Amino acid sequence: MRSVDEHREVVAGLIAARPPISVPISDALGLVLAEDVVAPLSLPGFDNSAMDGYAVIDDDIATATDDAPVRLPVTEDIPAGRTDIPTITRGVAHRIMTGAPLPVGATAVVPVEATDGAVDTVTIRVSVVPGQHVRRAGEDVTAGSTVLTSGQVVTPAALGLAAALGLVELNVVPRQRVLVLSTGTELVAPGTPLQPGKIYESNAVMLAAAVRDAGADVAVAPMTSDDVDVFRETLREHAGEADLIITTGGVSAGAYEVVKDALSGTVEFVKVAMQPGMPQGAGVVNGTPIITLPGNPVSALVSFEVFIRPALRAAMGLPDADRPRRTATLTEDLTSPRGKRQFRRGVLDGDTVISYGPPASHHLRWLASANCLLELDEDTSEAAAGQRVQVWDLR
Repeated sequence: MRSVDEHREVVAGLIAARPPISVPISDALGLVLAEDVVAPLSLPGFDNSAMDGYAVIDDDIATATDDAPVRLPVTEDIPAGRTDIPTITRGVAHRIMTGAPLPVGATAVVPVEATDGAVDTVTIRVSVVPGQHVRRAGEDVTAGSTVLTSGQVVTPAALGLAAALGLVELNVVPRQRVLVLSTGTELVAPGTPLQPGKIYESNAVMLAAAVRDAGADVAVAPMTSDDVDVFRETLREHAGEADLIITTGGVSAGAYEVVKDALSGTVEFVKVAMQPGMPQGAGVVNGTPIITLPGNPVSALVSFEVFIRPALRAAMGLPDADRPRRTATLTEDLTSPRGKRQFRRGVLDGDTVISYGPPASHHLRWLASANCLLELDEDTSEAAAGQRVQVWDLR
């Protein structure tokens, strides 16, 4: 059997980054910058007021106190957005709003709270020092400086900065586009009345959500029967929309293994030394990488976590490609099949972990409420309560 680490390398080798593209800044959230962003202008672009108040020459109010206020005539009103910048002279004040351009010759701003707020002759009760409550041009960003770096994830704050600099597009590593294809004649869509022997399709819904949670896009998520011709036609119809194809089901040793029957000779089907998720496949179909996962829901999602999620995130340049690995104290005795790496559902609470539910691959309920995968390596057949074990933190 192939080891888990060997199969991780195979999958990672199939999933490659897409060429960088320019996207509108409104579409860039969560993507990774493909090049540095250099500021085309300074921020602020001009000296402006940091407060609602009055622009003054500081010497004019040097003696102002509560007991001996200074009164100055107000000769200009400067709202934010005013484009004709006035010049202030000695012995007067200009009423000014936050963000409005500072008058030529003004040295400071008096907050409105330190005045009587008048619009004709203002009474000022405090003195100020040069530069007080003034935002100087370029004090945040200097034109020509690098403000965002290649490899950085685009956050809301980064978008705010890009917009403030007047940028309309960013050069980014695009999301991977993933086709999720579930197989099985027994599958019907949720909402459809169940006939005997039928089950509701859940893998495509689950894996499509896992793809989005990993930061990629789902191109489409159809389901198909165990008919080889129908499966091949579905692949032909949708494969061109995707950078990666993920299938579930049809890869075991039964009589109706549609994925194996359709792709033998193109995809390498192997047994991986793990539980759950032993039957796996990987290859390329018509130029598109394809990863074939087992059909049991826990096997499918655990396989996605172990093999596909880290490779997807790495191809998109996203940080933390692997789930955080921690060690925790086991609170119960466990057994594991020697020679296989076991991934059990677990609940991590502080520094302790407990196995959650049976290890079988169809017990989806327990995985839905687990917050970690408890990993027991290939050489472990027994783990005792109190032992330190490794967990994959899914939170």
